[in-house]
Parts: sequence; C-alpha cells; structure tokens
Amino acid sequence: MKVVQTLPAMEGGGVERGVLEVGQALVAAGHESVVVSAGGRLVERLEQAGSRHVRWELGRKSPATLLRVPAFRRWLASERPDIVHARSRLPAWVTWGAWRAMPVAARPRFVTTVHGLYSPNAYSAVMTRGERVIAVSDAARAYVLDNYPQTDPANILRIHRGVDKSRFHRGFRPSGDWLARWREAYPGLAGKALVTLPGRLTRLKGHHDFIDMLDATRAKHPDVVGLVVGGGDAKRQRYEAELRRRGGPVVFTGHRSDLREIMAVSAAVVSLSTHPESFGRTVLEALSLGTPVVGYAHGGVGEVLSRVFPPGRAGPGDSADAARALCRILDDQAAARAAVRDHDFTLERMCAETLALYEKLVRARARKPHAAVPLTSAPKHGTPQPSTRRGA
Repeated sequence: MKVVQTLPAMEGGGVERGVLEVGQALVAAGHESVVVSAGGRLVERLEQAGSRHVRWELGRKSPATLLRVPAFRRWLASERPDIVHARSRLPAWVTWGAWRAMPVAARPRFVTTVHGLYSPNAYSAVMTRGERVIAVSDAARAYVLDNYPQTDPANILRIHRGVDKSRFHRGFRPSGDWLARWREAYPGLAGKALVTLPGRLTRLKGHHDFIDMLDATRAKHPDVVGLVVGGGDAKRQRYEAELRRRGGPVVFTGHRSDLREIMAVSAAVVSLSTHPESFGRTVLEALSLGTPVVGYAHGGVGEVLSRVFPPGRAGPGDSADAARALCRILDDQAAARAAVRDHDFTLERMCAETLALYEKLVRARARKPHAAVPLTSAPKHGTPQPSTRRGA
C-alpha cells in the first residue's frame, strides 16, 4: 500500500508522534509511507525511518489555505495513494476537498482520526467525514456520537493510542551519565520528592491548579518540589511570568527531550488539564514506567487511570482532591508503585490495528473499484472558518 498522512507540521506532540509511529510501522511492513506537512524538527527522524516527507502548507490558519485544494487534488492524482489519512482539522478540509473532487474510481480511501475533543462546530465536523473515523479513546468515540449524531457508528473505530514498552517499562532507570548531568543542572533537587507536570505552557494544562495542589501537599510533605516540563513561546511569556510570581518550590525546565528520564525519577506525575483530553499519552508513559499519576478523572486521562491506576483519580477541577491523592502516594511510594497495573495500551497494538484498517479498506476497494464512496458522516454546511483553538 501507499499511505499519505496529512497534518500541519512535524514539530512535536501527540499527533506528530502518532504519524511518525504509523509511518515506521508501514515501512517495516513493506508499505510506502508519505507524510505531508509544513516541516519541523521531526522530519529528519521521519525520513530516517523510511517515510517520505512532502512539504505543503496545509495547516496555516487562514481561509487562503483552502485555495490549495485544486493543487492538492492534482498532487493526489499524480501520487495515486491507496489511503489518505487526515490527522488535523485544517489539513483535513484541504484533503477532503481535494479527495471529493477526484473521480470516484480514482479516489484513495479516506480516513480521519479524532485526536482531540474539539469545540463542536462546523469547522471541527470535518474530522467525522472519513470513510472510517478513528477515535483515540472511548471518550473520543463518545464525543463524536454525542456531537455529530449524523456519523454512522459503524464507521467509527476506537484505536487507543499506545506506548512503546521497550522504552517505557518498569525497571527503567536513567543512565549514570544522565543522573550526573541532572544533578549538576539542578543541585537543589537532591533528596526532594519530585512531582512533575509535563506539557507546554498554556492555561489548558492547569498550571495554577498544580501550584495550588503543591501548596496543599507541602503541609504534610514539605520536601515536595514541582517540576513544570514544557516550553513556552513569545506569546505565552506573560503567562509564564504570572506562574513564576506565584512563588514556591516550582522549577520550570523549559522544553526537554528527556521526559522519560525525568518521569522515571519523579515521585509522581500529574495531569490537571482544565478541559478533557482525548487520551493523555504522557500519563500512560509515566504509568508504564511504574510512576504513579494523579489526574483529573475526565476524558481519556480518566479512562486510562480507571484501568491502570484508580487511586490517582481526582475530581475534575478539584485541586484539593488532587492534593489528597498525591499525599496518599507520597505516604507510601512503594505501595503506590505496586498498585500501578499492567495494561495493553501498546504501540505495537495501535499500529497493528491501524494497518489492519488500511488493508481492509484497500481490499474492499479492490472488490468494488467503481463503487461510490458514502459520505454518511458529512453534515450540510458552508465554507469552514478555521479556528484558532488548540488542536486545529
């Protein structure tokens, strides 16, 4: 098969990592993987793993991006992929517009993935227009059915995100060199109970709740230090300054490429997003290392915690409840680590189920090469208006 995946860029994040992982699985299975994006720091890794990257600006939040539909249709016609898989909303609009303008017999199969619990509107509805719609969790599937009832439930396939258990597993310990560099960079953290909040500096990640939780926890565990691991940008400098003014023992590390090692040496990892997330792979990675997690029990994070570490669940938006859960973990860290259950949210399973879907769609097309492609999930509305919200 030849599979084309489209997304805004390959800079970093859950969507990008999923594209990279599926691309690797395709190449390993002898298929051809093509990724269309505006580029980014993950392109080199993508190409080293055998995928081909094609640079297209399909994610720029401007109505002018939709003018690329005819050119992208011509490109698809020349590439003749078997599958085109849209991973994000604005690229999905361009991809869908190009795809539906192609002759029915010449179209690839069209797949979308609902990676986020977007604001329900006409712009987001494009993610339900795939011939098959992948939902990354039960929460994401319920979101589609609740907000886009015109979507045929038979066309929605739940494929949980997964982690690479060869990299994230109990017993993993950072190297001696890494530990030496860490101690040199942060000598004040020696002997402290590290509680880590991964994620970029945005209000959606709940940093203020994190600081509130730490303040409540320190009454019982004064050795607690919070780590905020994630970068910001120029637009969020004011927010970072606002957080720093809160004071207290909180360390802002900025962007790090060694989150696995940081989570492994942490007493706990937390997820306090103010809005439900579709999955929460960082939560799963921490748990796979055996590190307990405290998280607001909504969306995909609540789904993962319910199956892997129920003691870590806290009421959404309730930082005091999160502090109580954290205190229970810190009271007996060995018992908390022992309570983390094994799971089957694996990268191997995720990729196998995704490739099986591709193959099933291609086989069905081969049997009926001239069949019309139903758009049972396509609502009737006008030209989309690109959103500026996260996840576009």
